[in-house]
Amino acid sequence: MGMDSPRLRGRQDGVNRRETSTAEEKDAALLQQYGGAHAPGWVSLLSAWCTPWIQLCRLCPPVALFLVFFPNMFGVLHSATAQTNADTASDLAGEVVWACGVLFVGSFFGSNAAHAWNDLVDAPLDAQVARTRDRPIPRGAVSPRAAAIFAASQVACLFATLWFLLPFPQARTATTAAIPAVLGTAYYPFAKRHSNLPQMVLGFCLTWAIMVGSSAVGDASRRPWTDPSTLALLFAAILWVVIFDTIYAHQDVVDDERVGIGSTAVLLLRLRRSGAGAIMSRLPLWALLGGMTAGLTTSGHLAGMGAPYYALAVGGSAISVGAMVANVDLDDTVNCWLWFSQGFWATGLAIAAGLVVEYVRRSSGLESASLLQAAWTALAGY
Repeated sequence: MGMDSPRLRGRQDGVNRRETSTAEEKDAALLQQYGGAHAPGWVSLLSAWCTPWIQLCRLCPPVALFLVFFPNMFGVLHSATAQTNADTASDLAGEVVWACGVLFVGSFFGSNAAHAWNDLVDAPLDAQVARTRDRPIPRGAVSPRAAAIFAASQVACLFATLWFLLPFPQARTATTAAIPAVLGTAYYPFAKRHSNLPQMVLGFCLTWAIMVGSSAVGDASRRPWTDPSTLALLFAAILWVVIFDTIYAHQDVVDDERVGIGSTAVLLLRLRRSGAGAIMSRLPLWALLGGMTAGLTTSGHLAGMGAPYYALAVGGSAISVGAMVANVDLDDTVNCWLWFSQGFWATGLAIAAGLVVEYVRRSSGLESASLLQAAWTALAGY
């Protein structure tokens, strides 16, 4: 009677194997969340020596690259829209396309530099965190010296791209505008060592690119950092970054707290532990979303945007970020990664779409009602 039957032992062994398999799958998924591994795909087609550099630059998946590029594109589209009317549309259209192409290349170099520098400074901390201990520098696949040289070369390529590929005098203004972002990025890895708000620093570093993009098109005498509408857009974008990077940081929140890394995720973890409950502990994220929505609305009002902007950029981003805040499981690392890596596309594309449609409206001279009616007719016919 005291001994387990063979059937019972078999069932228990099956449960144990499933639990072990599930744990191994989660560990493997964790390493692919910008840890020391990557998802199978195009990287496997490259030479083996390329792999650690791809991982260092966060190019698989390319979420990080587009997070750097989106604010540049926002700046280009916002500036072009603010300066566009039916008479100047044809002149600015070419500038917009060229500037977006140049800034995408610049974003590639800027993203590479930022991640190489971040991993170089954070290597001692990364070695103590489960998800990041196998990143290229901690595991020895890339030496600190090589990472430092690589980061410096990418910064040089970034400035060269802006200076030589953008038309003058916009090139000078855009290159100058990029300097604060580079300096902020150099400081960012140290912010988490003495503050629980490094996401605010990261928000500035990423979204100051709005000023770079705004400087790249149109009137070269414009200084976007003095324009209230552009500043409101910057404010909204910073809060967007704080929200999604807080979700991202929840992947390591327990390890971060243990080794002394500060973040807004650590603050929310402590709030949940205080007995605030799941709903109350998300209130800061809802407050950030409210501020983001207010910033986008203010930016649109100051720039005289029409209904398409408010429907797509403001409404679309509020819905997509709201869905993430409401549904993400902050205690599940895989779920946090899913919402981070997929959710940002909806928000970024919604803001970009709102600016593009508003640009088209102003370029064509159509009123908002006419444009929306034409869009509705086309959809109905489809």
